[in-house]
Order: sequence, then structure tokens, then C-alpha cells
Amino acid sequence: MADEVLILTSLFEDGMELPFYDGGIRAGFPSPAQDYLRQSLDFNRDLIAHPEATFYARVVGDSMKDAGINEGDILVIDKSLEPKDGDIIVAFVNGEFTLKYLDLAHKKDGYIELVPANEKFPVIKVDINDEFTVWGVVAWTIKKPVRR
Repeated sequence: MADEVLILTSLFEDGMELPFYDGGIRAGFPSPAQDYLRQSLDFNRDLIAHPEATFYARVVGDSMKDAGINEGDILVIDKSLEPKDGDIIVAFVNGEFTLKYLDLAHKKDGYIELVPANEKFPVIKVDINDEFTVWGVVAWTIKKPVRR
């Protein structure tokens, strides 16, 4: 878990609206994007349902790479969402933060599992003896592009 430390950052105080191309950006042949400039996009308005319970974090480590979450990506994490089986969560386990899938299949057996999306990392079994808190559910991932 040690390589999965998240750097917590606060929400922007002021909204900053940026142009939003509503028609999408084609990954095939180019198209005139100016025709689709319809509105603005403000991350605080458009990506955050519960501002008082939401924070951003930068991903450090690669235990969730097969879920498409890579080092340097920014997570929008909502603390007000009730974590459900299969959600990607930010958890605090035994003094460390980690980002994993929540697996509740063994809850009746007295434990839950935090499952990585990278076979190089072990599943974390959490039971009554562990210090455990769900800090929030990942609502969005803002990708860092891979540069060539």
C-alpha cells in the first residue's frame, strides 16, 4: 500500500469556465470544432455534485492501472456517496491511504476486500482488527495524457 499515497488538494474557490466543444472531438478524421462551441465547462459546476463533501487527489502509484487510472491522474472523490460493491474508493487502512475496488462479497464472513487493478499488487483483506475508513468514492477521473 505504501506506493499508493494520495496527495490531497482542495477545491478551487472560484469557478473558472472554459470553452466546451459539445460535439465531441473525433479521434478519426478532423472536423470543424468551431461549429460545436456551445457552452462553457466549469469542473466545479459540472463534475461535482456535492461540493461540501468533494475533494481532488492526485494518483501516486500504479495499482489501478488496469482500471485506466494511472499515476498523475486527478481523482474527483465524493465523501457523501455511500460506497457500493465494485466502487473505486479511497480508503484509509492501518495508517495509509489506498485506492482500490471495494469488494463486499465476504462481508457476511466478517471481512471485506480492497482489490487492485494490477496483478502485481495483493488484495487487501480488511477485518474488525484493522483501522479502516472509506474516505470517499471516486466520482470522476481526470486523465493525464501520455506524452511520446
